[in-house]
Amino acid sequence: MSEHVEKPFLYLVVCAAGIASDVGELIGAAQERNWEVGVFATPQGLGFIDVTAVEAQTGRPIRSAWRAPGDPRPFPAPDAVAVAPATFNTVNKWAAGISDTLALGTLCEAYGLGVPIAVLPCVSEALAAHPAYRASVDRLGGMGVRFGAPYSGEAQQDGGRPEFRWERVLDLLTPRT
Repeated sequence: MSEHVEKPFLYLVVCAAGIASDVGELIGAAQERNWEVGVFATPQGLGFIDVTAVEAQTGRPIRSAWRAPGDPRPFPAPDAVAVAPATFNTVNKWAAGISDTLALGTLCEAYGLGVPIAVLPCVSEALAAHPAYRASVDRLGGMGVRFGAPYSGEAQQDGGRPEFRWERVLDLLTPRT
């Protein structure tokens, strides 16, 4: 008799950035790598994604608000957490330990649980230059959070935008040897 092995569970935190509309690409890439995916969206992030499409793709509701006491947990415990796209606001609040949304509370708690966390920032060059942002990235990095190169989303000379390589956040979650 074969033993049933469950897939690892990935919490995906999605923030309010224009590129978030394409988060289905990351969900698909994670599923191809054998992850089950549960999506947490910041309250503002909900407006940037197609909720119906994401819920159909994951087979699970998007979490954005706290559950009521006594309500069951809709997702199993995470094996890893990905934050993509991660905004200036979320990175700074998370590093400061602010837990005023479910997404931020989940990120703060994941550290305490020892869960691997990877981040793909989507922050303009002007915001990335702010000293609070640099300090936040340093603090989170010191906590073991793995950061991909920042994506500014700013137009290039030809008017196009650089590609946001969603799979990079999954690569960051691959165990280091």
